[in-house]
Amino acid sequence: MAKKNTFKNIFKTRNFMISLNLAVKGIIYLFLYHRNMRLIFISGILVFLSGIYLKLKGIELVALCITITLVFMAEIFNTAIELMMDALTEEYHVKIKLIKDIAAGVVLLACLNALGVGYVLLFKKI
Repeated sequence: MAKKNTFKNIFKTRNFMISLNLAVKGIIYLFLYHRNMRLIFISGILVFLSGIYLKLKGIELVALCITITLVFMAEIFNTAIELMMDALTEEYHVKIKLIKDIAAGVVLLACLNALGVGYVLLFKKI
């Protein structure tokens, strides 16, 4: 009987729904209060629609979606790291600036990758 209850506890849908709700709230926060996230989202939608309009193959659309998601994820992590560093102290600190710069560098790399993938996939069709 204990095994059945343990199994039930592992797969509680209530905990999953709470976690999902919190994750959605986090994404909504990003869209409401962070301009870069809105720009990335609009750009991602436009690029995806361009891929459909230019009739990219399925695997090309998948590559495009993965690339767009990579940029989203990089910006989300960058924002989370910046908020965490700001929560630690309001004073200027060289190491905190370096951490924020490195996080921003991740976004830059993801964007450069997206430009390369976009060029390879989209500009050959234009």
